[in-house]
Amino acid sequence: MPRFPAHILKQLALGIFDALLIVSGGLILSFILVYRYAAPPAANLADRPVAETSIIYDRTGTHELYRIHGEENRRIISHDQIPDVMREATVAIEDSSFYSHPGVNIFSMFRALRTNLQHNDIRQGGSTITQQLVRAVFLSREKTLKRKFLEAIIAIKMERHYSKDQILDMYLNEIPYGSNAYGVESATLTYFGKSAKDLTLPEAAFLAALPKATTYYSPYNTHQDELKARQQDVIRKMNKLGMIDSAQVESALSVDVLAEVRPLSEPIIAPHFVFYVIDQLEQKYGTGFLETGGLRVTTSIDLDLQSKAEEVVRAGVERNYAYGASNAALSAVDPRTGDVLAMVGSKDFFDKKNDGEVNVTTSERQPGSSFKPFAYARAFELGYQPETLILDAPTDFGPDGSGRDYVPRNYDGKFHGLLTMRQALSQSLNIPAIKTLYLAGIDATIDLAHRMGITTLNDRKRYGLSLVIGGGEVKPLDMAAAFSVFANDGVRNPVRPILGITDSAGNIVFDPGLNPERVMDAEIARKIDSVLSDNDARAPIFGKNSPLNFGTQTVAAKTGTTQEFRDAWTIGFSPSIAVSVWTGNNDNRPMKGGADGVFVAAPIWRAFMDKFLAGKPEEHFIAYETSKLKSSSQGLQFEKKVTYYNNKTGKKISESKAKKTDPAKVDQKIEFVPKNGSSPSAPAGDIQTSYAVPNPTDPMFGRWGGYSLTVPKK
Repeated sequence: MPRFPAHILKQLALGIFDALLIVSGGLILSFILVYRYAAPPAANLADRPVAETSIIYDRTGTHELYRIHGEENRRIISHDQIPDVMREATVAIEDSSFYSHPGVNIFSMFRALRTNLQHNDIRQGGSTITQQLVRAVFLSREKTLKRKFLEAIIAIKMERHYSKDQILDMYLNEIPYGSNAYGVESATLTYFGKSAKDLTLPEAAFLAALPKATTYYSPYNTHQDELKARQQDVIRKMNKLGMIDSAQVESALSVDVLAEVRPLSEPIIAPHFVFYVIDQLEQKYGTGFLETGGLRVTTSIDLDLQSKAEEVVRAGVERNYAYGASNAALSAVDPRTGDVLAMVGSKDFFDKKNDGEVNVTTSERQPGSSFKPFAYARAFELGYQPETLILDAPTDFGPDGSGRDYVPRNYDGKFHGLLTMRQALSQSLNIPAIKTLYLAGIDATIDLAHRMGITTLNDRKRYGLSLVIGGGEVKPLDMAAAFSVFANDGVRNPVRPILGITDSAGNIVFDPGLNPERVMDAEIARKIDSVLSDNDARAPIFGKNSPLNFGTQTVAAKTGTTQEFRDAWTIGFSPSIAVSVWTGNNDNRPMKGGADGVFVAAPIWRAFMDKFLAGKPEEHFIAYETSKLKSSSQGLQFEKKVTYYNNKTGKKISESKAKKTDPAKVDQKIEFVPKNGSSPSAPAGDIQTSYAVPNPTDPMFGRWGGYSLTVPKK
């Protein structure tokens, strides 16, 4: 390895030293200039902009759903009115070195910088309590290095001007705690109905847990388990920092503080939908700006339809008490735009006894047979058709991963022989659906479901052939959105709950526009539309006059019921609306036996559809192009042929002899053969004589059923 002369190394070292001096000098000079001239005086707390209320409207932009207040809900209190336990809980969870740093925590900032560089994005801020106060008072919430630099300088300036107690008091009086409560006094009144000076340790830890993400951790939202875990984390950190002893920890952890939270008293319309929207807004703009920025948010909700949805859900749940079902949820989506027209997450948002605040439309539930259309749609993409014949017979699909063979049954306990895919899907037969999923492919079917709007089913190793009869979890809102692709000729419009946002001056802040995407060939969607709206095809199982029959009005529908009757569904659509209804219990208790989707969910769905369709002209789906299918063999019929054998000798015996013989000694072979020995004149591959069977080289071919299929020779 070559050695550099000493004078070259010396010059290099001097050059590096000079560069460091220049950079350091520049940074120091920049800091001094910004500190002296650019950063606002720390004493100018009173000169900050006045926060404005944000308002959420319906789709007309005229009816208020909810007001997200700013200054109006803040109550300033003095130092002696803020209990030490609240100060300690806040410091423990937000900034454990608050009393020792000069306004910034260098180690936290470098840790956050490292994380941000790793992700090529600003994921962490490393902000102290002082920096958070600076951000709330002087700066925006934009995640830029410039803002972080200013934030740090002003924080140092503030620490030189105010004592630690003054800074912490200002912080506790300024920050949002969610539910329109600003400052610890307003928050304590909102959640516990008392003054902050009377806070207990569990209550103080509860409040300290909220500011990180006030909507996500709201006790009125769906993340109560996460809120409880964070509240307990505050208590444990207080113990670790020596603020409380072990006895206090044990006592505080034993208190169910969520049970003490008062019901939400702010006026609110469509609360499940409102919190769904706020959650999205908070992710986009941050809690502080959302609650003080004066936004005017026009949502997609149709208040007339929302009112009708709430009415039918309430009436349906009361009727379903007889089935042991205490809840229901409804989602309605416009297929042409993706607009969420109605959302009822539970029968009663304010019913804490039945977890009414849980929004089931965005929760994961097993779909039962309502998932089947995805598998059939994928099979149609592969060339199978509604007219393709498939065998419904006892079938052992082999090991299912549990050490046992998967031998499913149809809901009615019967086997229906050879029938078309149209009949199999319309009648919701399990065995043909599982065969269809096998032919379509599990991964390919999930891929299609994802393209259509399903956001779950991401842990693919969990799913086997039972996926098609409800073996995976989906969200009711996703199901309405995905079925809307069928209604919209194969074009997906992503779910759109927000139509636009302006600031208080009327300037456009956000315009989502329309983002249509073709995710399925129109002919595939039309075939599913045809099958799911074919009342004659489903009549053998559901009857001619089920809630799914709309007479001359064309409406498609699919029901679903999970094992042990824990979930029951009906999802259906017309060309202008897609609606999903779920029924069950929020705590996942099973309903009573017989609580099928067609009995407990379909009546709710039908009542809503009737209200939506009333007075509207009839709409019809576009028919798929049967003219492209050869029809010369449409008259081909099959008959069942049974041959009896003595299972000891293997010899054939007559039917009469078989009836007189011990059944244990008789085997039978059942075949479906062309009636009267006829054979089709259509060429090979004619859609009317296609059969849904695996390739003969496929191991599943030999498992395809207890009946044998005799295909006519060409």
